[in-house]
Amino acid sequence: LEVGDDLQADPFRLPVQWVNRPNLDFRGFSGQIAAGTVRPGDPVRVLPSGKTSTVARIVTADGDLPQAVAGQSITLTLADEIDVSRGDVLASADAPPESADQFEATVVWMDDEPLLPGRPYLLKIGAKLVGATITEPKHKVNVNTLEQQPAKRLELNEIGVCNLSLDAPVAFAPYVQNKDLGGFILIDRISNRTVGAGLLNFALRRAHNIHWQATSVDKSSRAAIKNQKGRVIWLTGLSGAGKSTIADLVEKRLHADGRHTYLLDGDNVRHGLNRDLGFTEEDRVENIRRVAEVSKLMVDAGLIVLVSFISPFRAERRMARDLLGEGEFVEVHVDTPLAVAEARDVKGLYKKARAGELKNFTGIDSPYEAPESPEIVVDTTTMSPQDAAERIVAWLDGRFSTEDFSI
Repeated sequence: LEVGDDLQADPFRLPVQWVNRPNLDFRGFSGQIAAGTVRPGDPVRVLPSGKTSTVARIVTADGDLPQAVAGQSITLTLADEIDVSRGDVLASADAPPESADQFEATVVWMDDEPLLPGRPYLLKIGAKLVGATITEPKHKVNVNTLEQQPAKRLELNEIGVCNLSLDAPVAFAPYVQNKDLGGFILIDRISNRTVGAGLLNFALRRAHNIHWQATSVDKSSRAAIKNQKGRVIWLTGLSGAGKSTIADLVEKRLHADGRHTYLLDGDNVRHGLNRDLGFTEEDRVENIRRVAEVSKLMVDAGLIVLVSFISPFRAERRMARDLLGEGEFVEVHVDTPLAVAEARDVKGLYKKARAGELKNFTGIDSPYEAPESPEIVVDTTTMSPQDAAERIVAWLDGRFSTEDFSI
């Protein structure tokens, strides 16, 4: 590997690919040096935690080295027992790389399924794996003319410029400065396919200016005063499956039992919060993203939230689950065959979709991805809405009886 003098002259950077601990007496951090030079005794900083130590040894298969430079694969040991994990970056203590969780990036899309703004993906940079969402592309690039063209999504082999929002900060450098700290891949959260690759251009300034404001009253305190644990009951299924009817019956029962609830219905939300959204795949993704964030706030308030949405895509339901704590997301599959839902057609929507008057209708010309392992399944071909509601309430009662709300 040929390394230019400019890369060796840069401040030291080592993305940790492996924590090497063959026994209790040795703990080293292995990887290929991405930039700079390192020697025993050099002060180093761990990113993104910011903890510091000094280099004790530079270990290789051929013995210890007095120094190592960019391009060499090594194992470092540190003078102090500090927390360093796979995916962290060891860097020069007095010239560390920037860390951020929001970026502008150039993305090359590599999957048959298009890039959908707002859909959650996994981003891998070096050995670091974090959750990521992508905004609507600012533009795509015509690879023949290099012209910038407007775009709402990226299709297979298209290149575009987008903003990225990550679940956690990562240490980075713009790709033009360092490919190891600025290049990444995107992974589908459901199938684990690599769906895209990209280059980090720069961090967005707002990533440094926004901080979480701590409050005196927390989630557990709000739940305790209501004598319940906040959670989301997420009903998903085809249009006409009976989700809204069942959700209404469940809320009625819980309310009668003194539970504090709120029902978010797919049609009702589109009269206000989501009135600007249509029914394209991109808008459906954003529809669920907003509802999931609202649901999270309501759980934080200690409420039991019933969500009645078609929510056709597994990735968005997974995103909603990942926003919440353990046991706070309860997925209910209101299971109804398409033929049965279409035969009911209470709102006349299937008839319009079959006639071509209603585009992107779930089950007709837009897919529905059934849950693979929901907490609850109700089959509306064999159960009445009342029986389905009772099954959900009975499941919840089993959880209520074991929960302690004392402060």
